[in-house]
Amino acid sequence: MQNISTMNEQELVLALIKGEESAYREVVNNYQIIVFNTCLGMLHDSDAAKDISQDVFIELFKSIHKFRGDSKLSTWLYRISINKSLNYIRDNKKYSFTKSIQRFFISDEQQGIEIEDYSVKSPLHNFEQQEHAAALHKAIEGLNNRQKTAFVLKNYDDLSYKQIADIMKISLSSVESLIHRARLNLQKSLQDYYYTHFQDS
Repeated sequence: MQNISTMNEQELVLALIKGEESAYREVVNNYQIIVFNTCLGMLHDSDAAKDISQDVFIELFKSIHKFRGDSKLSTWLYRISINKSLNYIRDNKKYSFTKSIQRFFISDEQQGIEIEDYSVKSPLHNFEQQEHAAALHKAIEGLNNRQKTAFVLKNYDDLSYKQIADIMKISLSSVESLIHRARLNLQKSLQDYYYTHFQDS
């Protein structure tokens, strides 16, 4: 049997379809970070992002036989991650942005992602950073689904406009328009917050 680590993507997909456990492990190891970060960007809740990430891989393994190869495996995973996250927000009517603030009070290891080290800064500075980030995330929550998806893929996953267009199945100009409108809407949403904050400081 061929070494999983030397397989190209087509061979890896075939191994997944055959149910080879080593192929499952390879996919999880290769893509778990991007899946988690995408879910986290959509939900701003570390615990929910972990749960949805698991659902993403379960969905991948259940549906791999439907993968036609007309896009990259990573592109398909991004689509599943976005759809699962949007479904979570829709189905959990008690979903609240306030839960997202919790992620600023858990360790780096628990989050599984890199965050800025504030250890040498004052507690007041830490609180202000958390407050600013919370305001941004609240503004992101106010975007419509298409703007939010494009914004998260660009700013959380650092994808190119071409990659985002492939994932969302839209044109490059549509991606540019969505991100532009998202930034304008975020700027408008945050304007009052920053004006109030800096007026009071």
